[in-house]
Amino acid sequence: MYTTNRTELRDVFFRAWQSYRQRRPLEGIEHVIVDVALRHPEYHSVLDAADAARERDYHAAVGEPNPFMHMGLHIAIAEQLSIDQPPGVRGCFQRLAARLPDAHAVEHAMMECLGQMLWQSQRAGQVPDQAAYLECLNRLARES
Repeated sequence: MYTTNRTELRDVFFRAWQSYRQRRPLEGIEHVIVDVALRHPEYHSVLDAADAARERDYHAAVGEPNPFMHMGLHIAIAEQLSIDQPPGVRGCFQRLAARLPDAHAVEHAMMECLGQMLWQSQRAGQVPDQAAYLECLNRLARES
């Protein structure tokens, strides 16, 4: 799943979804992809239309959310939580969970901080600032 090639990355989503739809056994990260996809029925039609969605550009400036980015952030958070990396992220999740209605809402709140950290990292050409990410999460937990 770790590639910078957009088409290859999207194909991982399509293969996982197709395996789920055809009731084939899921492997590795496919379990997480399908779990995230099932929580987002608004993206099922995208995953069912691989040929049309594979190369499509999404433009946030005109209100087009990128389903692959959205699901990818959920997957990143799931992976972070599974190994508590960066250290302390699991505690942040638990503090947010005490204040928000469900785990999905917590992930969405966390995605704001994760997306901001990634955007700043790309813009500056630097590695992601884990301390800033955790501070953002802690701030959310205090304010929620």
